[in-house]
Amino acid sequence: MHEGRIVFSQVMDLVPLDAFRRCVRRYGGERRVRTFSCWDRFLCMAFAQLTYRESLRDIETCLRAVKTKLYHAGIRGRVSRSTIADANEHRDWRMYADLAQVLVGIARPLYLDDDFGVALKHTAYAFDSTTIDLCLTLFPWAQFRRRKSAVKLHTLIDLRGSIPCFIRVSTGKMHDVRLLDELPIEPGAFYVMDRGYIDFARLYRFDQHKAFFITRAKRNMDFTRQSSTPVDKATGLRSDQIIRLRGPKTSRDYPQPLRRISFYDDEHRRRFVFVTNHLTLPALTIAQLYPARWRVELFFKWIKQNLRIKVFYGHSPNAVKTQIWIAVSVCLLAAILRKQLNIDRSLTEILQILSVTLFETTPVFTVLATMPMTQRHTDDRNQLSLFDF
Repeated sequence: MHEGRIVFSQVMDLVPLDAFRRCVRRYGGERRVRTFSCWDRFLCMAFAQLTYRESLRDIETCLRAVKTKLYHAGIRGRVSRSTIADANEHRDWRMYADLAQVLVGIARPLYLDDDFGVALKHTAYAFDSTTIDLCLTLFPWAQFRRRKSAVKLHTLIDLRGSIPCFIRVSTGKMHDVRLLDELPIEPGAFYVMDRGYIDFARLYRFDQHKAFFITRAKRNMDFTRQSSTPVDKATGLRSDQIIRLRGPKTSRDYPQPLRRISFYDDEHRRRFVFVTNHLTLPALTIAQLYPARWRVELFFKWIKQNLRIKVFYGHSPNAVKTQIWIAVSVCLLAAILRKQLNIDRSLTEILQILSVTLFETTPVFTVLATMPMTQRHTDDRNQLSLFDF
């Protein structure tokens, strides 16, 4: 993998080029392109993510400063601010969305054995959204409030490894529950969501696809109890009931029985009521699965802190979506690198180290390997110890 190559080139080797070219051809990305290819564009934008560039001018200045190394980085076209801006404006963002899905297919098997705190053999997902505030003057197409624009990232993550498996970028006005219509449903999998996604007509789709959802019940949920199962209250459980909805609309939207589980959290002194369509899984397991939903919140916090998705290099919908999908691809590349090289570092540390070593001709494993700290001894007896009383 090394053979005297720079670190950036070694990291980009993780991208399957054949799959990338298929994504480009699918959307005509190279049509009428002479010099600055889609691969050049991806490398420039990935460089911007890895080195925390703030603008197109910033990208251009930094890449031209290492002009002699661009060929070794894989960048063949001439890098300029206007060329990158034009590509972000007109070349279809979907090619990079498809590339991210290819990388998801590589990353997920690497994290199959990861523990997320719940003894569950099934695949478990968490689904939620986050809002990215924008300037109304620069992004009028994404108007959210009277004086503010925003885009939303609707994200489904695999709880094993916190790998983003599904992302939709919408304007801030899009209601979260509508994304349930687009969500890919895997038979036998668990989907954990907050109560903002309660729409029984849409939730019934999970039942029809033999999948399971877990969410919190609303206080005004109208139901009738069919049966109850005894619970061990020492575990925090308060009740485990099989119910049916009895509202005129909800009973029609969801005609099958549901399960209602009440749980009291001693640590936070709060009572939670969960609703699920899985009728046999231990009630305590369901109560433990819901807090795992916070992994998607941690993912949102991490990606906002470590990647460039709060300040955008272009103002069009295409530019914004392109930048988000390339940021997601960089996140996935770091996750793949971590597992393939068996590196005992967090993704944050990996990105921080890569940001200052991208153009070094060192094996990437050597750069990222955890080095033990050694204590330096000195024989200088004239030097007083700071803590020598």
